[in-house]
Amino acid sequence: MADSAAVNGNPPVDSLKSSKCQVSHSPQPLHRTLILPLRRAADDTIPTAPDAAAAYNTVANGPVAQNVMDQSAKTSAELSNLAASRQRPSYTAATGQPLTHYHSFFSELLSWRNPRASAIAYAAVVSLIFSVRYLDILRWGFKLTWMVLGITIAAEVVGKALLNHGFTTQLRPRKYYTVPRETLDALIGDVHELINFFVIESQRVLFAENVYASAAAALAAFISYYLVRIVPYWGLAVIATTVVFFAPLVYTTNQEFIDSQLKHAGEVLNAQTAQLRSVAQKQTKQATQVTKQYMGDYTAKAQALIKGATHHHEQAPKKTTPLKASDFPAAPKEEPKKPADAEPAPAPEPEPVAKTEEEPLIAA
Repeated sequence: MADSAAVNGNPPVDSLKSSKCQVSHSPQPLHRTLILPLRRAADDTIPTAPDAAAAYNTVANGPVAQNVMDQSAKTSAELSNLAASRQRPSYTAATGQPLTHYHSFFSELLSWRNPRASAIAYAAVVSLIFSVRYLDILRWGFKLTWMVLGITIAAEVVGKALLNHGFTTQLRPRKYYTVPRETLDALIGDVHELINFFVIESQRVLFAENVYASAAAALAAFISYYLVRIVPYWGLAVIATTVVFFAPLVYTTNQEFIDSQLKHAGEVLNAQTAQLRSVAQKQTKQATQVTKQYMGDYTAKAQALIKGATHHHEQAPKKTTPLKASDFPAAPKEEPKKPADAEPAPAPEPEPVAKTEEEPLIAA
């Protein structure tokens, strides 16, 4: 009967009762069966204390943090090398004078052997130029000064009014800070060395101790003469700083190519100079020969004129005037009679002879 009922499509009563009992005695409702898995998934995403520490350790010891630490260590080492390079160089100037330790310092800084230190120095200089240009530092300094003084005065007054002792007095140090003499001497020595660095370098450039450096300075001054008309001073300072820092970098990066080009230019210049020297020597020799020839001719003519005048003066005939009978007195024809007692008459004085005209020394 049971089998026939099952076959006809009517389930047995016992089976229905058992199924109802199972449904009515289910341990949890349907909505809890849907919420619990979602809650478990959310709880899995919330990190616990050990997981947060592990994540921090992962970030702190990860590749990014390790790279930052490596770069910081390299930067510190390069800054230390740059500071240690402040030593007086072994070479001297052309006059034999010793150079300052700032020659080694700036040579090390601009050579980019410590790239991080050089980049930091360039960024600092450019930032200072822009801050002076766009930030009213002097006005901000005055503002900071009156604000700080106002705070200290107010704290002192309020403290004395309320607690019978000022707050600023409590913060006052027992002994005011002073600059040690050793620090001041070292600072003055550094300033002295820095000033001498610029003075010596300006003279070395002026007197062409290094021809290339003097030529570069002349070219920079020539370009700045025209740029100053259209570029403000702060822009000119930025351009000058960029050129000073990056020109050595460009040279060290392309040193072989630049040296070859400079060598070729030097050879061409030496060839042209030798050619001009030979032409100048040839022209000078010809001019000297022509000058000697003309001088010899003029000397010979002058000597001939002098000798001819002297010979003509020596051989010039002297003109004499012939004497005439009228120039002499007439002789008496009869002798005068002498009286016996009479004194002898005095002899007649001879008439003076007419003086002949003096002949000139040089014939007309």
